[in-house]
Amino acid sequence: MVPVLLSLLLLLGPADPRETQTRPYSLIFLYTGLSKPSEGFPRFQATAYLNDQAFFHYNSEGRKAEPLKPWSQLEGIEDWEKESQLQKAREEIFMVTLKDIMDYYKDGEGSHTFQGMFGCELWNNKSSGAFWKYAYDGQDFIEFNKEIPAWVPLDPAAQNTKQKWEAEKVYVKRAKAYLEEECPGMLQRYLEHSKALLDQQDPPSVSVTSHMAPGRSRTLKCLAYDFYPQGIGLYWTRAGEAQGSESGGDVLPSGNGTYQSWVVVGVPPQDRATYACHVEHSSLAQPLTVLWSDIPETKDKGDLGSQPQ
Repeated sequence: MVPVLLSLLLLLGPADPRETQTRPYSLIFLYTGLSKPSEGFPRFQATAYLNDQAFFHYNSEGRKAEPLKPWSQLEGIEDWEKESQLQKAREEIFMVTLKDIMDYYKDGEGSHTFQGMFGCELWNNKSSGAFWKYAYDGQDFIEFNKEIPAWVPLDPAAQNTKQKWEAEKVYVKRAKAYLEEECPGMLQRYLEHSKALLDQQDPPSVSVTSHMAPGRSRTLKCLAYDFYPQGIGLYWTRAGEAQGSESGGDVLPSGNGTYQSWVVVGVPPQDRATYACHVEHSSLAQPLTVLWSDIPETKDKGDLGSQPQ
């Protein structure tokens, strides 16, 4: 389930590490339904995201839409009782659809996952993008094309879903209106409370560490952490030439609203060239360069710190 969620969340994610505050603002809803829930994984859960920050959460156990920090500390951003009722209604439709798909494939005994994702974005106070799509067991299932407008099946079972959802034309009109009007309107309203939070710029802290196992090349690791937003450029150079990373490169949440990333490069035992880690981030006035030097007294692994060049 997790790889699918991560791939879906990249749809409206930042692409350029040097983005400024003119980047789009996005509101995204991510739904997950399980045919066989287990402890810690309810049958249905929904999370709303403002940009890449989780805004509120709902699941089939508590059945309440609850704001997450820091939005839980803001007054008047949403009528949470009304939002809870809306999510309950969406849960029922969502889980009925999952059952319909399982009935089509005659697989009521297996464990299956149904996921939905929809949202919109604003750029300079104007709607600049919207989407609505679903996946079944990690594969594309159906998506809404607001230009036609119609639901486009991407799986054999989705033909039945399309017929059911389009049985009354008003539902197609509502989906189109939601993406083009209601969702951007909600996002605009949320931004009245959240723009300062979403525009925050936290520069990365950077550390360089080295490790050398007996008889092997030295390994250099450059770690950037505590930065926001998530877009970042991070790479090693050898004598000024960019090097491919042996591992790392992903940008991961730190758990405190910021992100971390790292890149690793191998250095042959007799190599005396200059290695440096280069960091680019929208919070930095200029790129940061952190040099690594082979200090004799350094132990197998040590934090060499960071220094702008």
